[in-house]
Amino acid sequence: MRPVELTGVLLSIKPKYVKAIMDGSKEYEFRKQIFKNRSATIAYIYASSPMKRIVGCFCPSEIVEGHPDYLWEQFRNVSGVSEQEFFEYFTGKENGFAIRIDNLEQFGTPVDPHEVFDRFVPPQSFCYVDYSHDPCNLLKNEC
Repeated sequence: MRPVELTGVLLSIKPKYVKAIMDGSKEYEFRKQIFKNRSATIAYIYASSPMKRIVGCFCPSEIVEGHPDYLWEQFRNVSGVSEQEFFEYFTGKENGFAIRIDNLEQFGTPVDPHEVFDRFVPPQSFCYVDYSHDPCNLLKNEC
């Protein structure tokens, strides 16, 4: 039996930032750590507590690595966060990541992850998922 290739990631994002993604003011998702499998072709958006739902997906078309000062300089106008929030998030970090949000798709009905994944445990930051069969069975567009 061949191992399943995990080509997607499920990103845990606070609801206020999910809102900014959905309204288009947040074009990059910032992370202290990034998934090692850079060939991930899709990122599902899990809105953390109190929503606790998968609300959409996007193509992580570009991942920029750099010092937080550099990331802020490059992406502040499309960050969807305040300068204070940004630098508080990266406190003590020498490096960070900015993931470009392309081909955003908002699901008409948010998905309860417990109905999609066996023994779902909300990820602290992210977890890998098998995209080959579209775990949410909701995608209209492919990346």
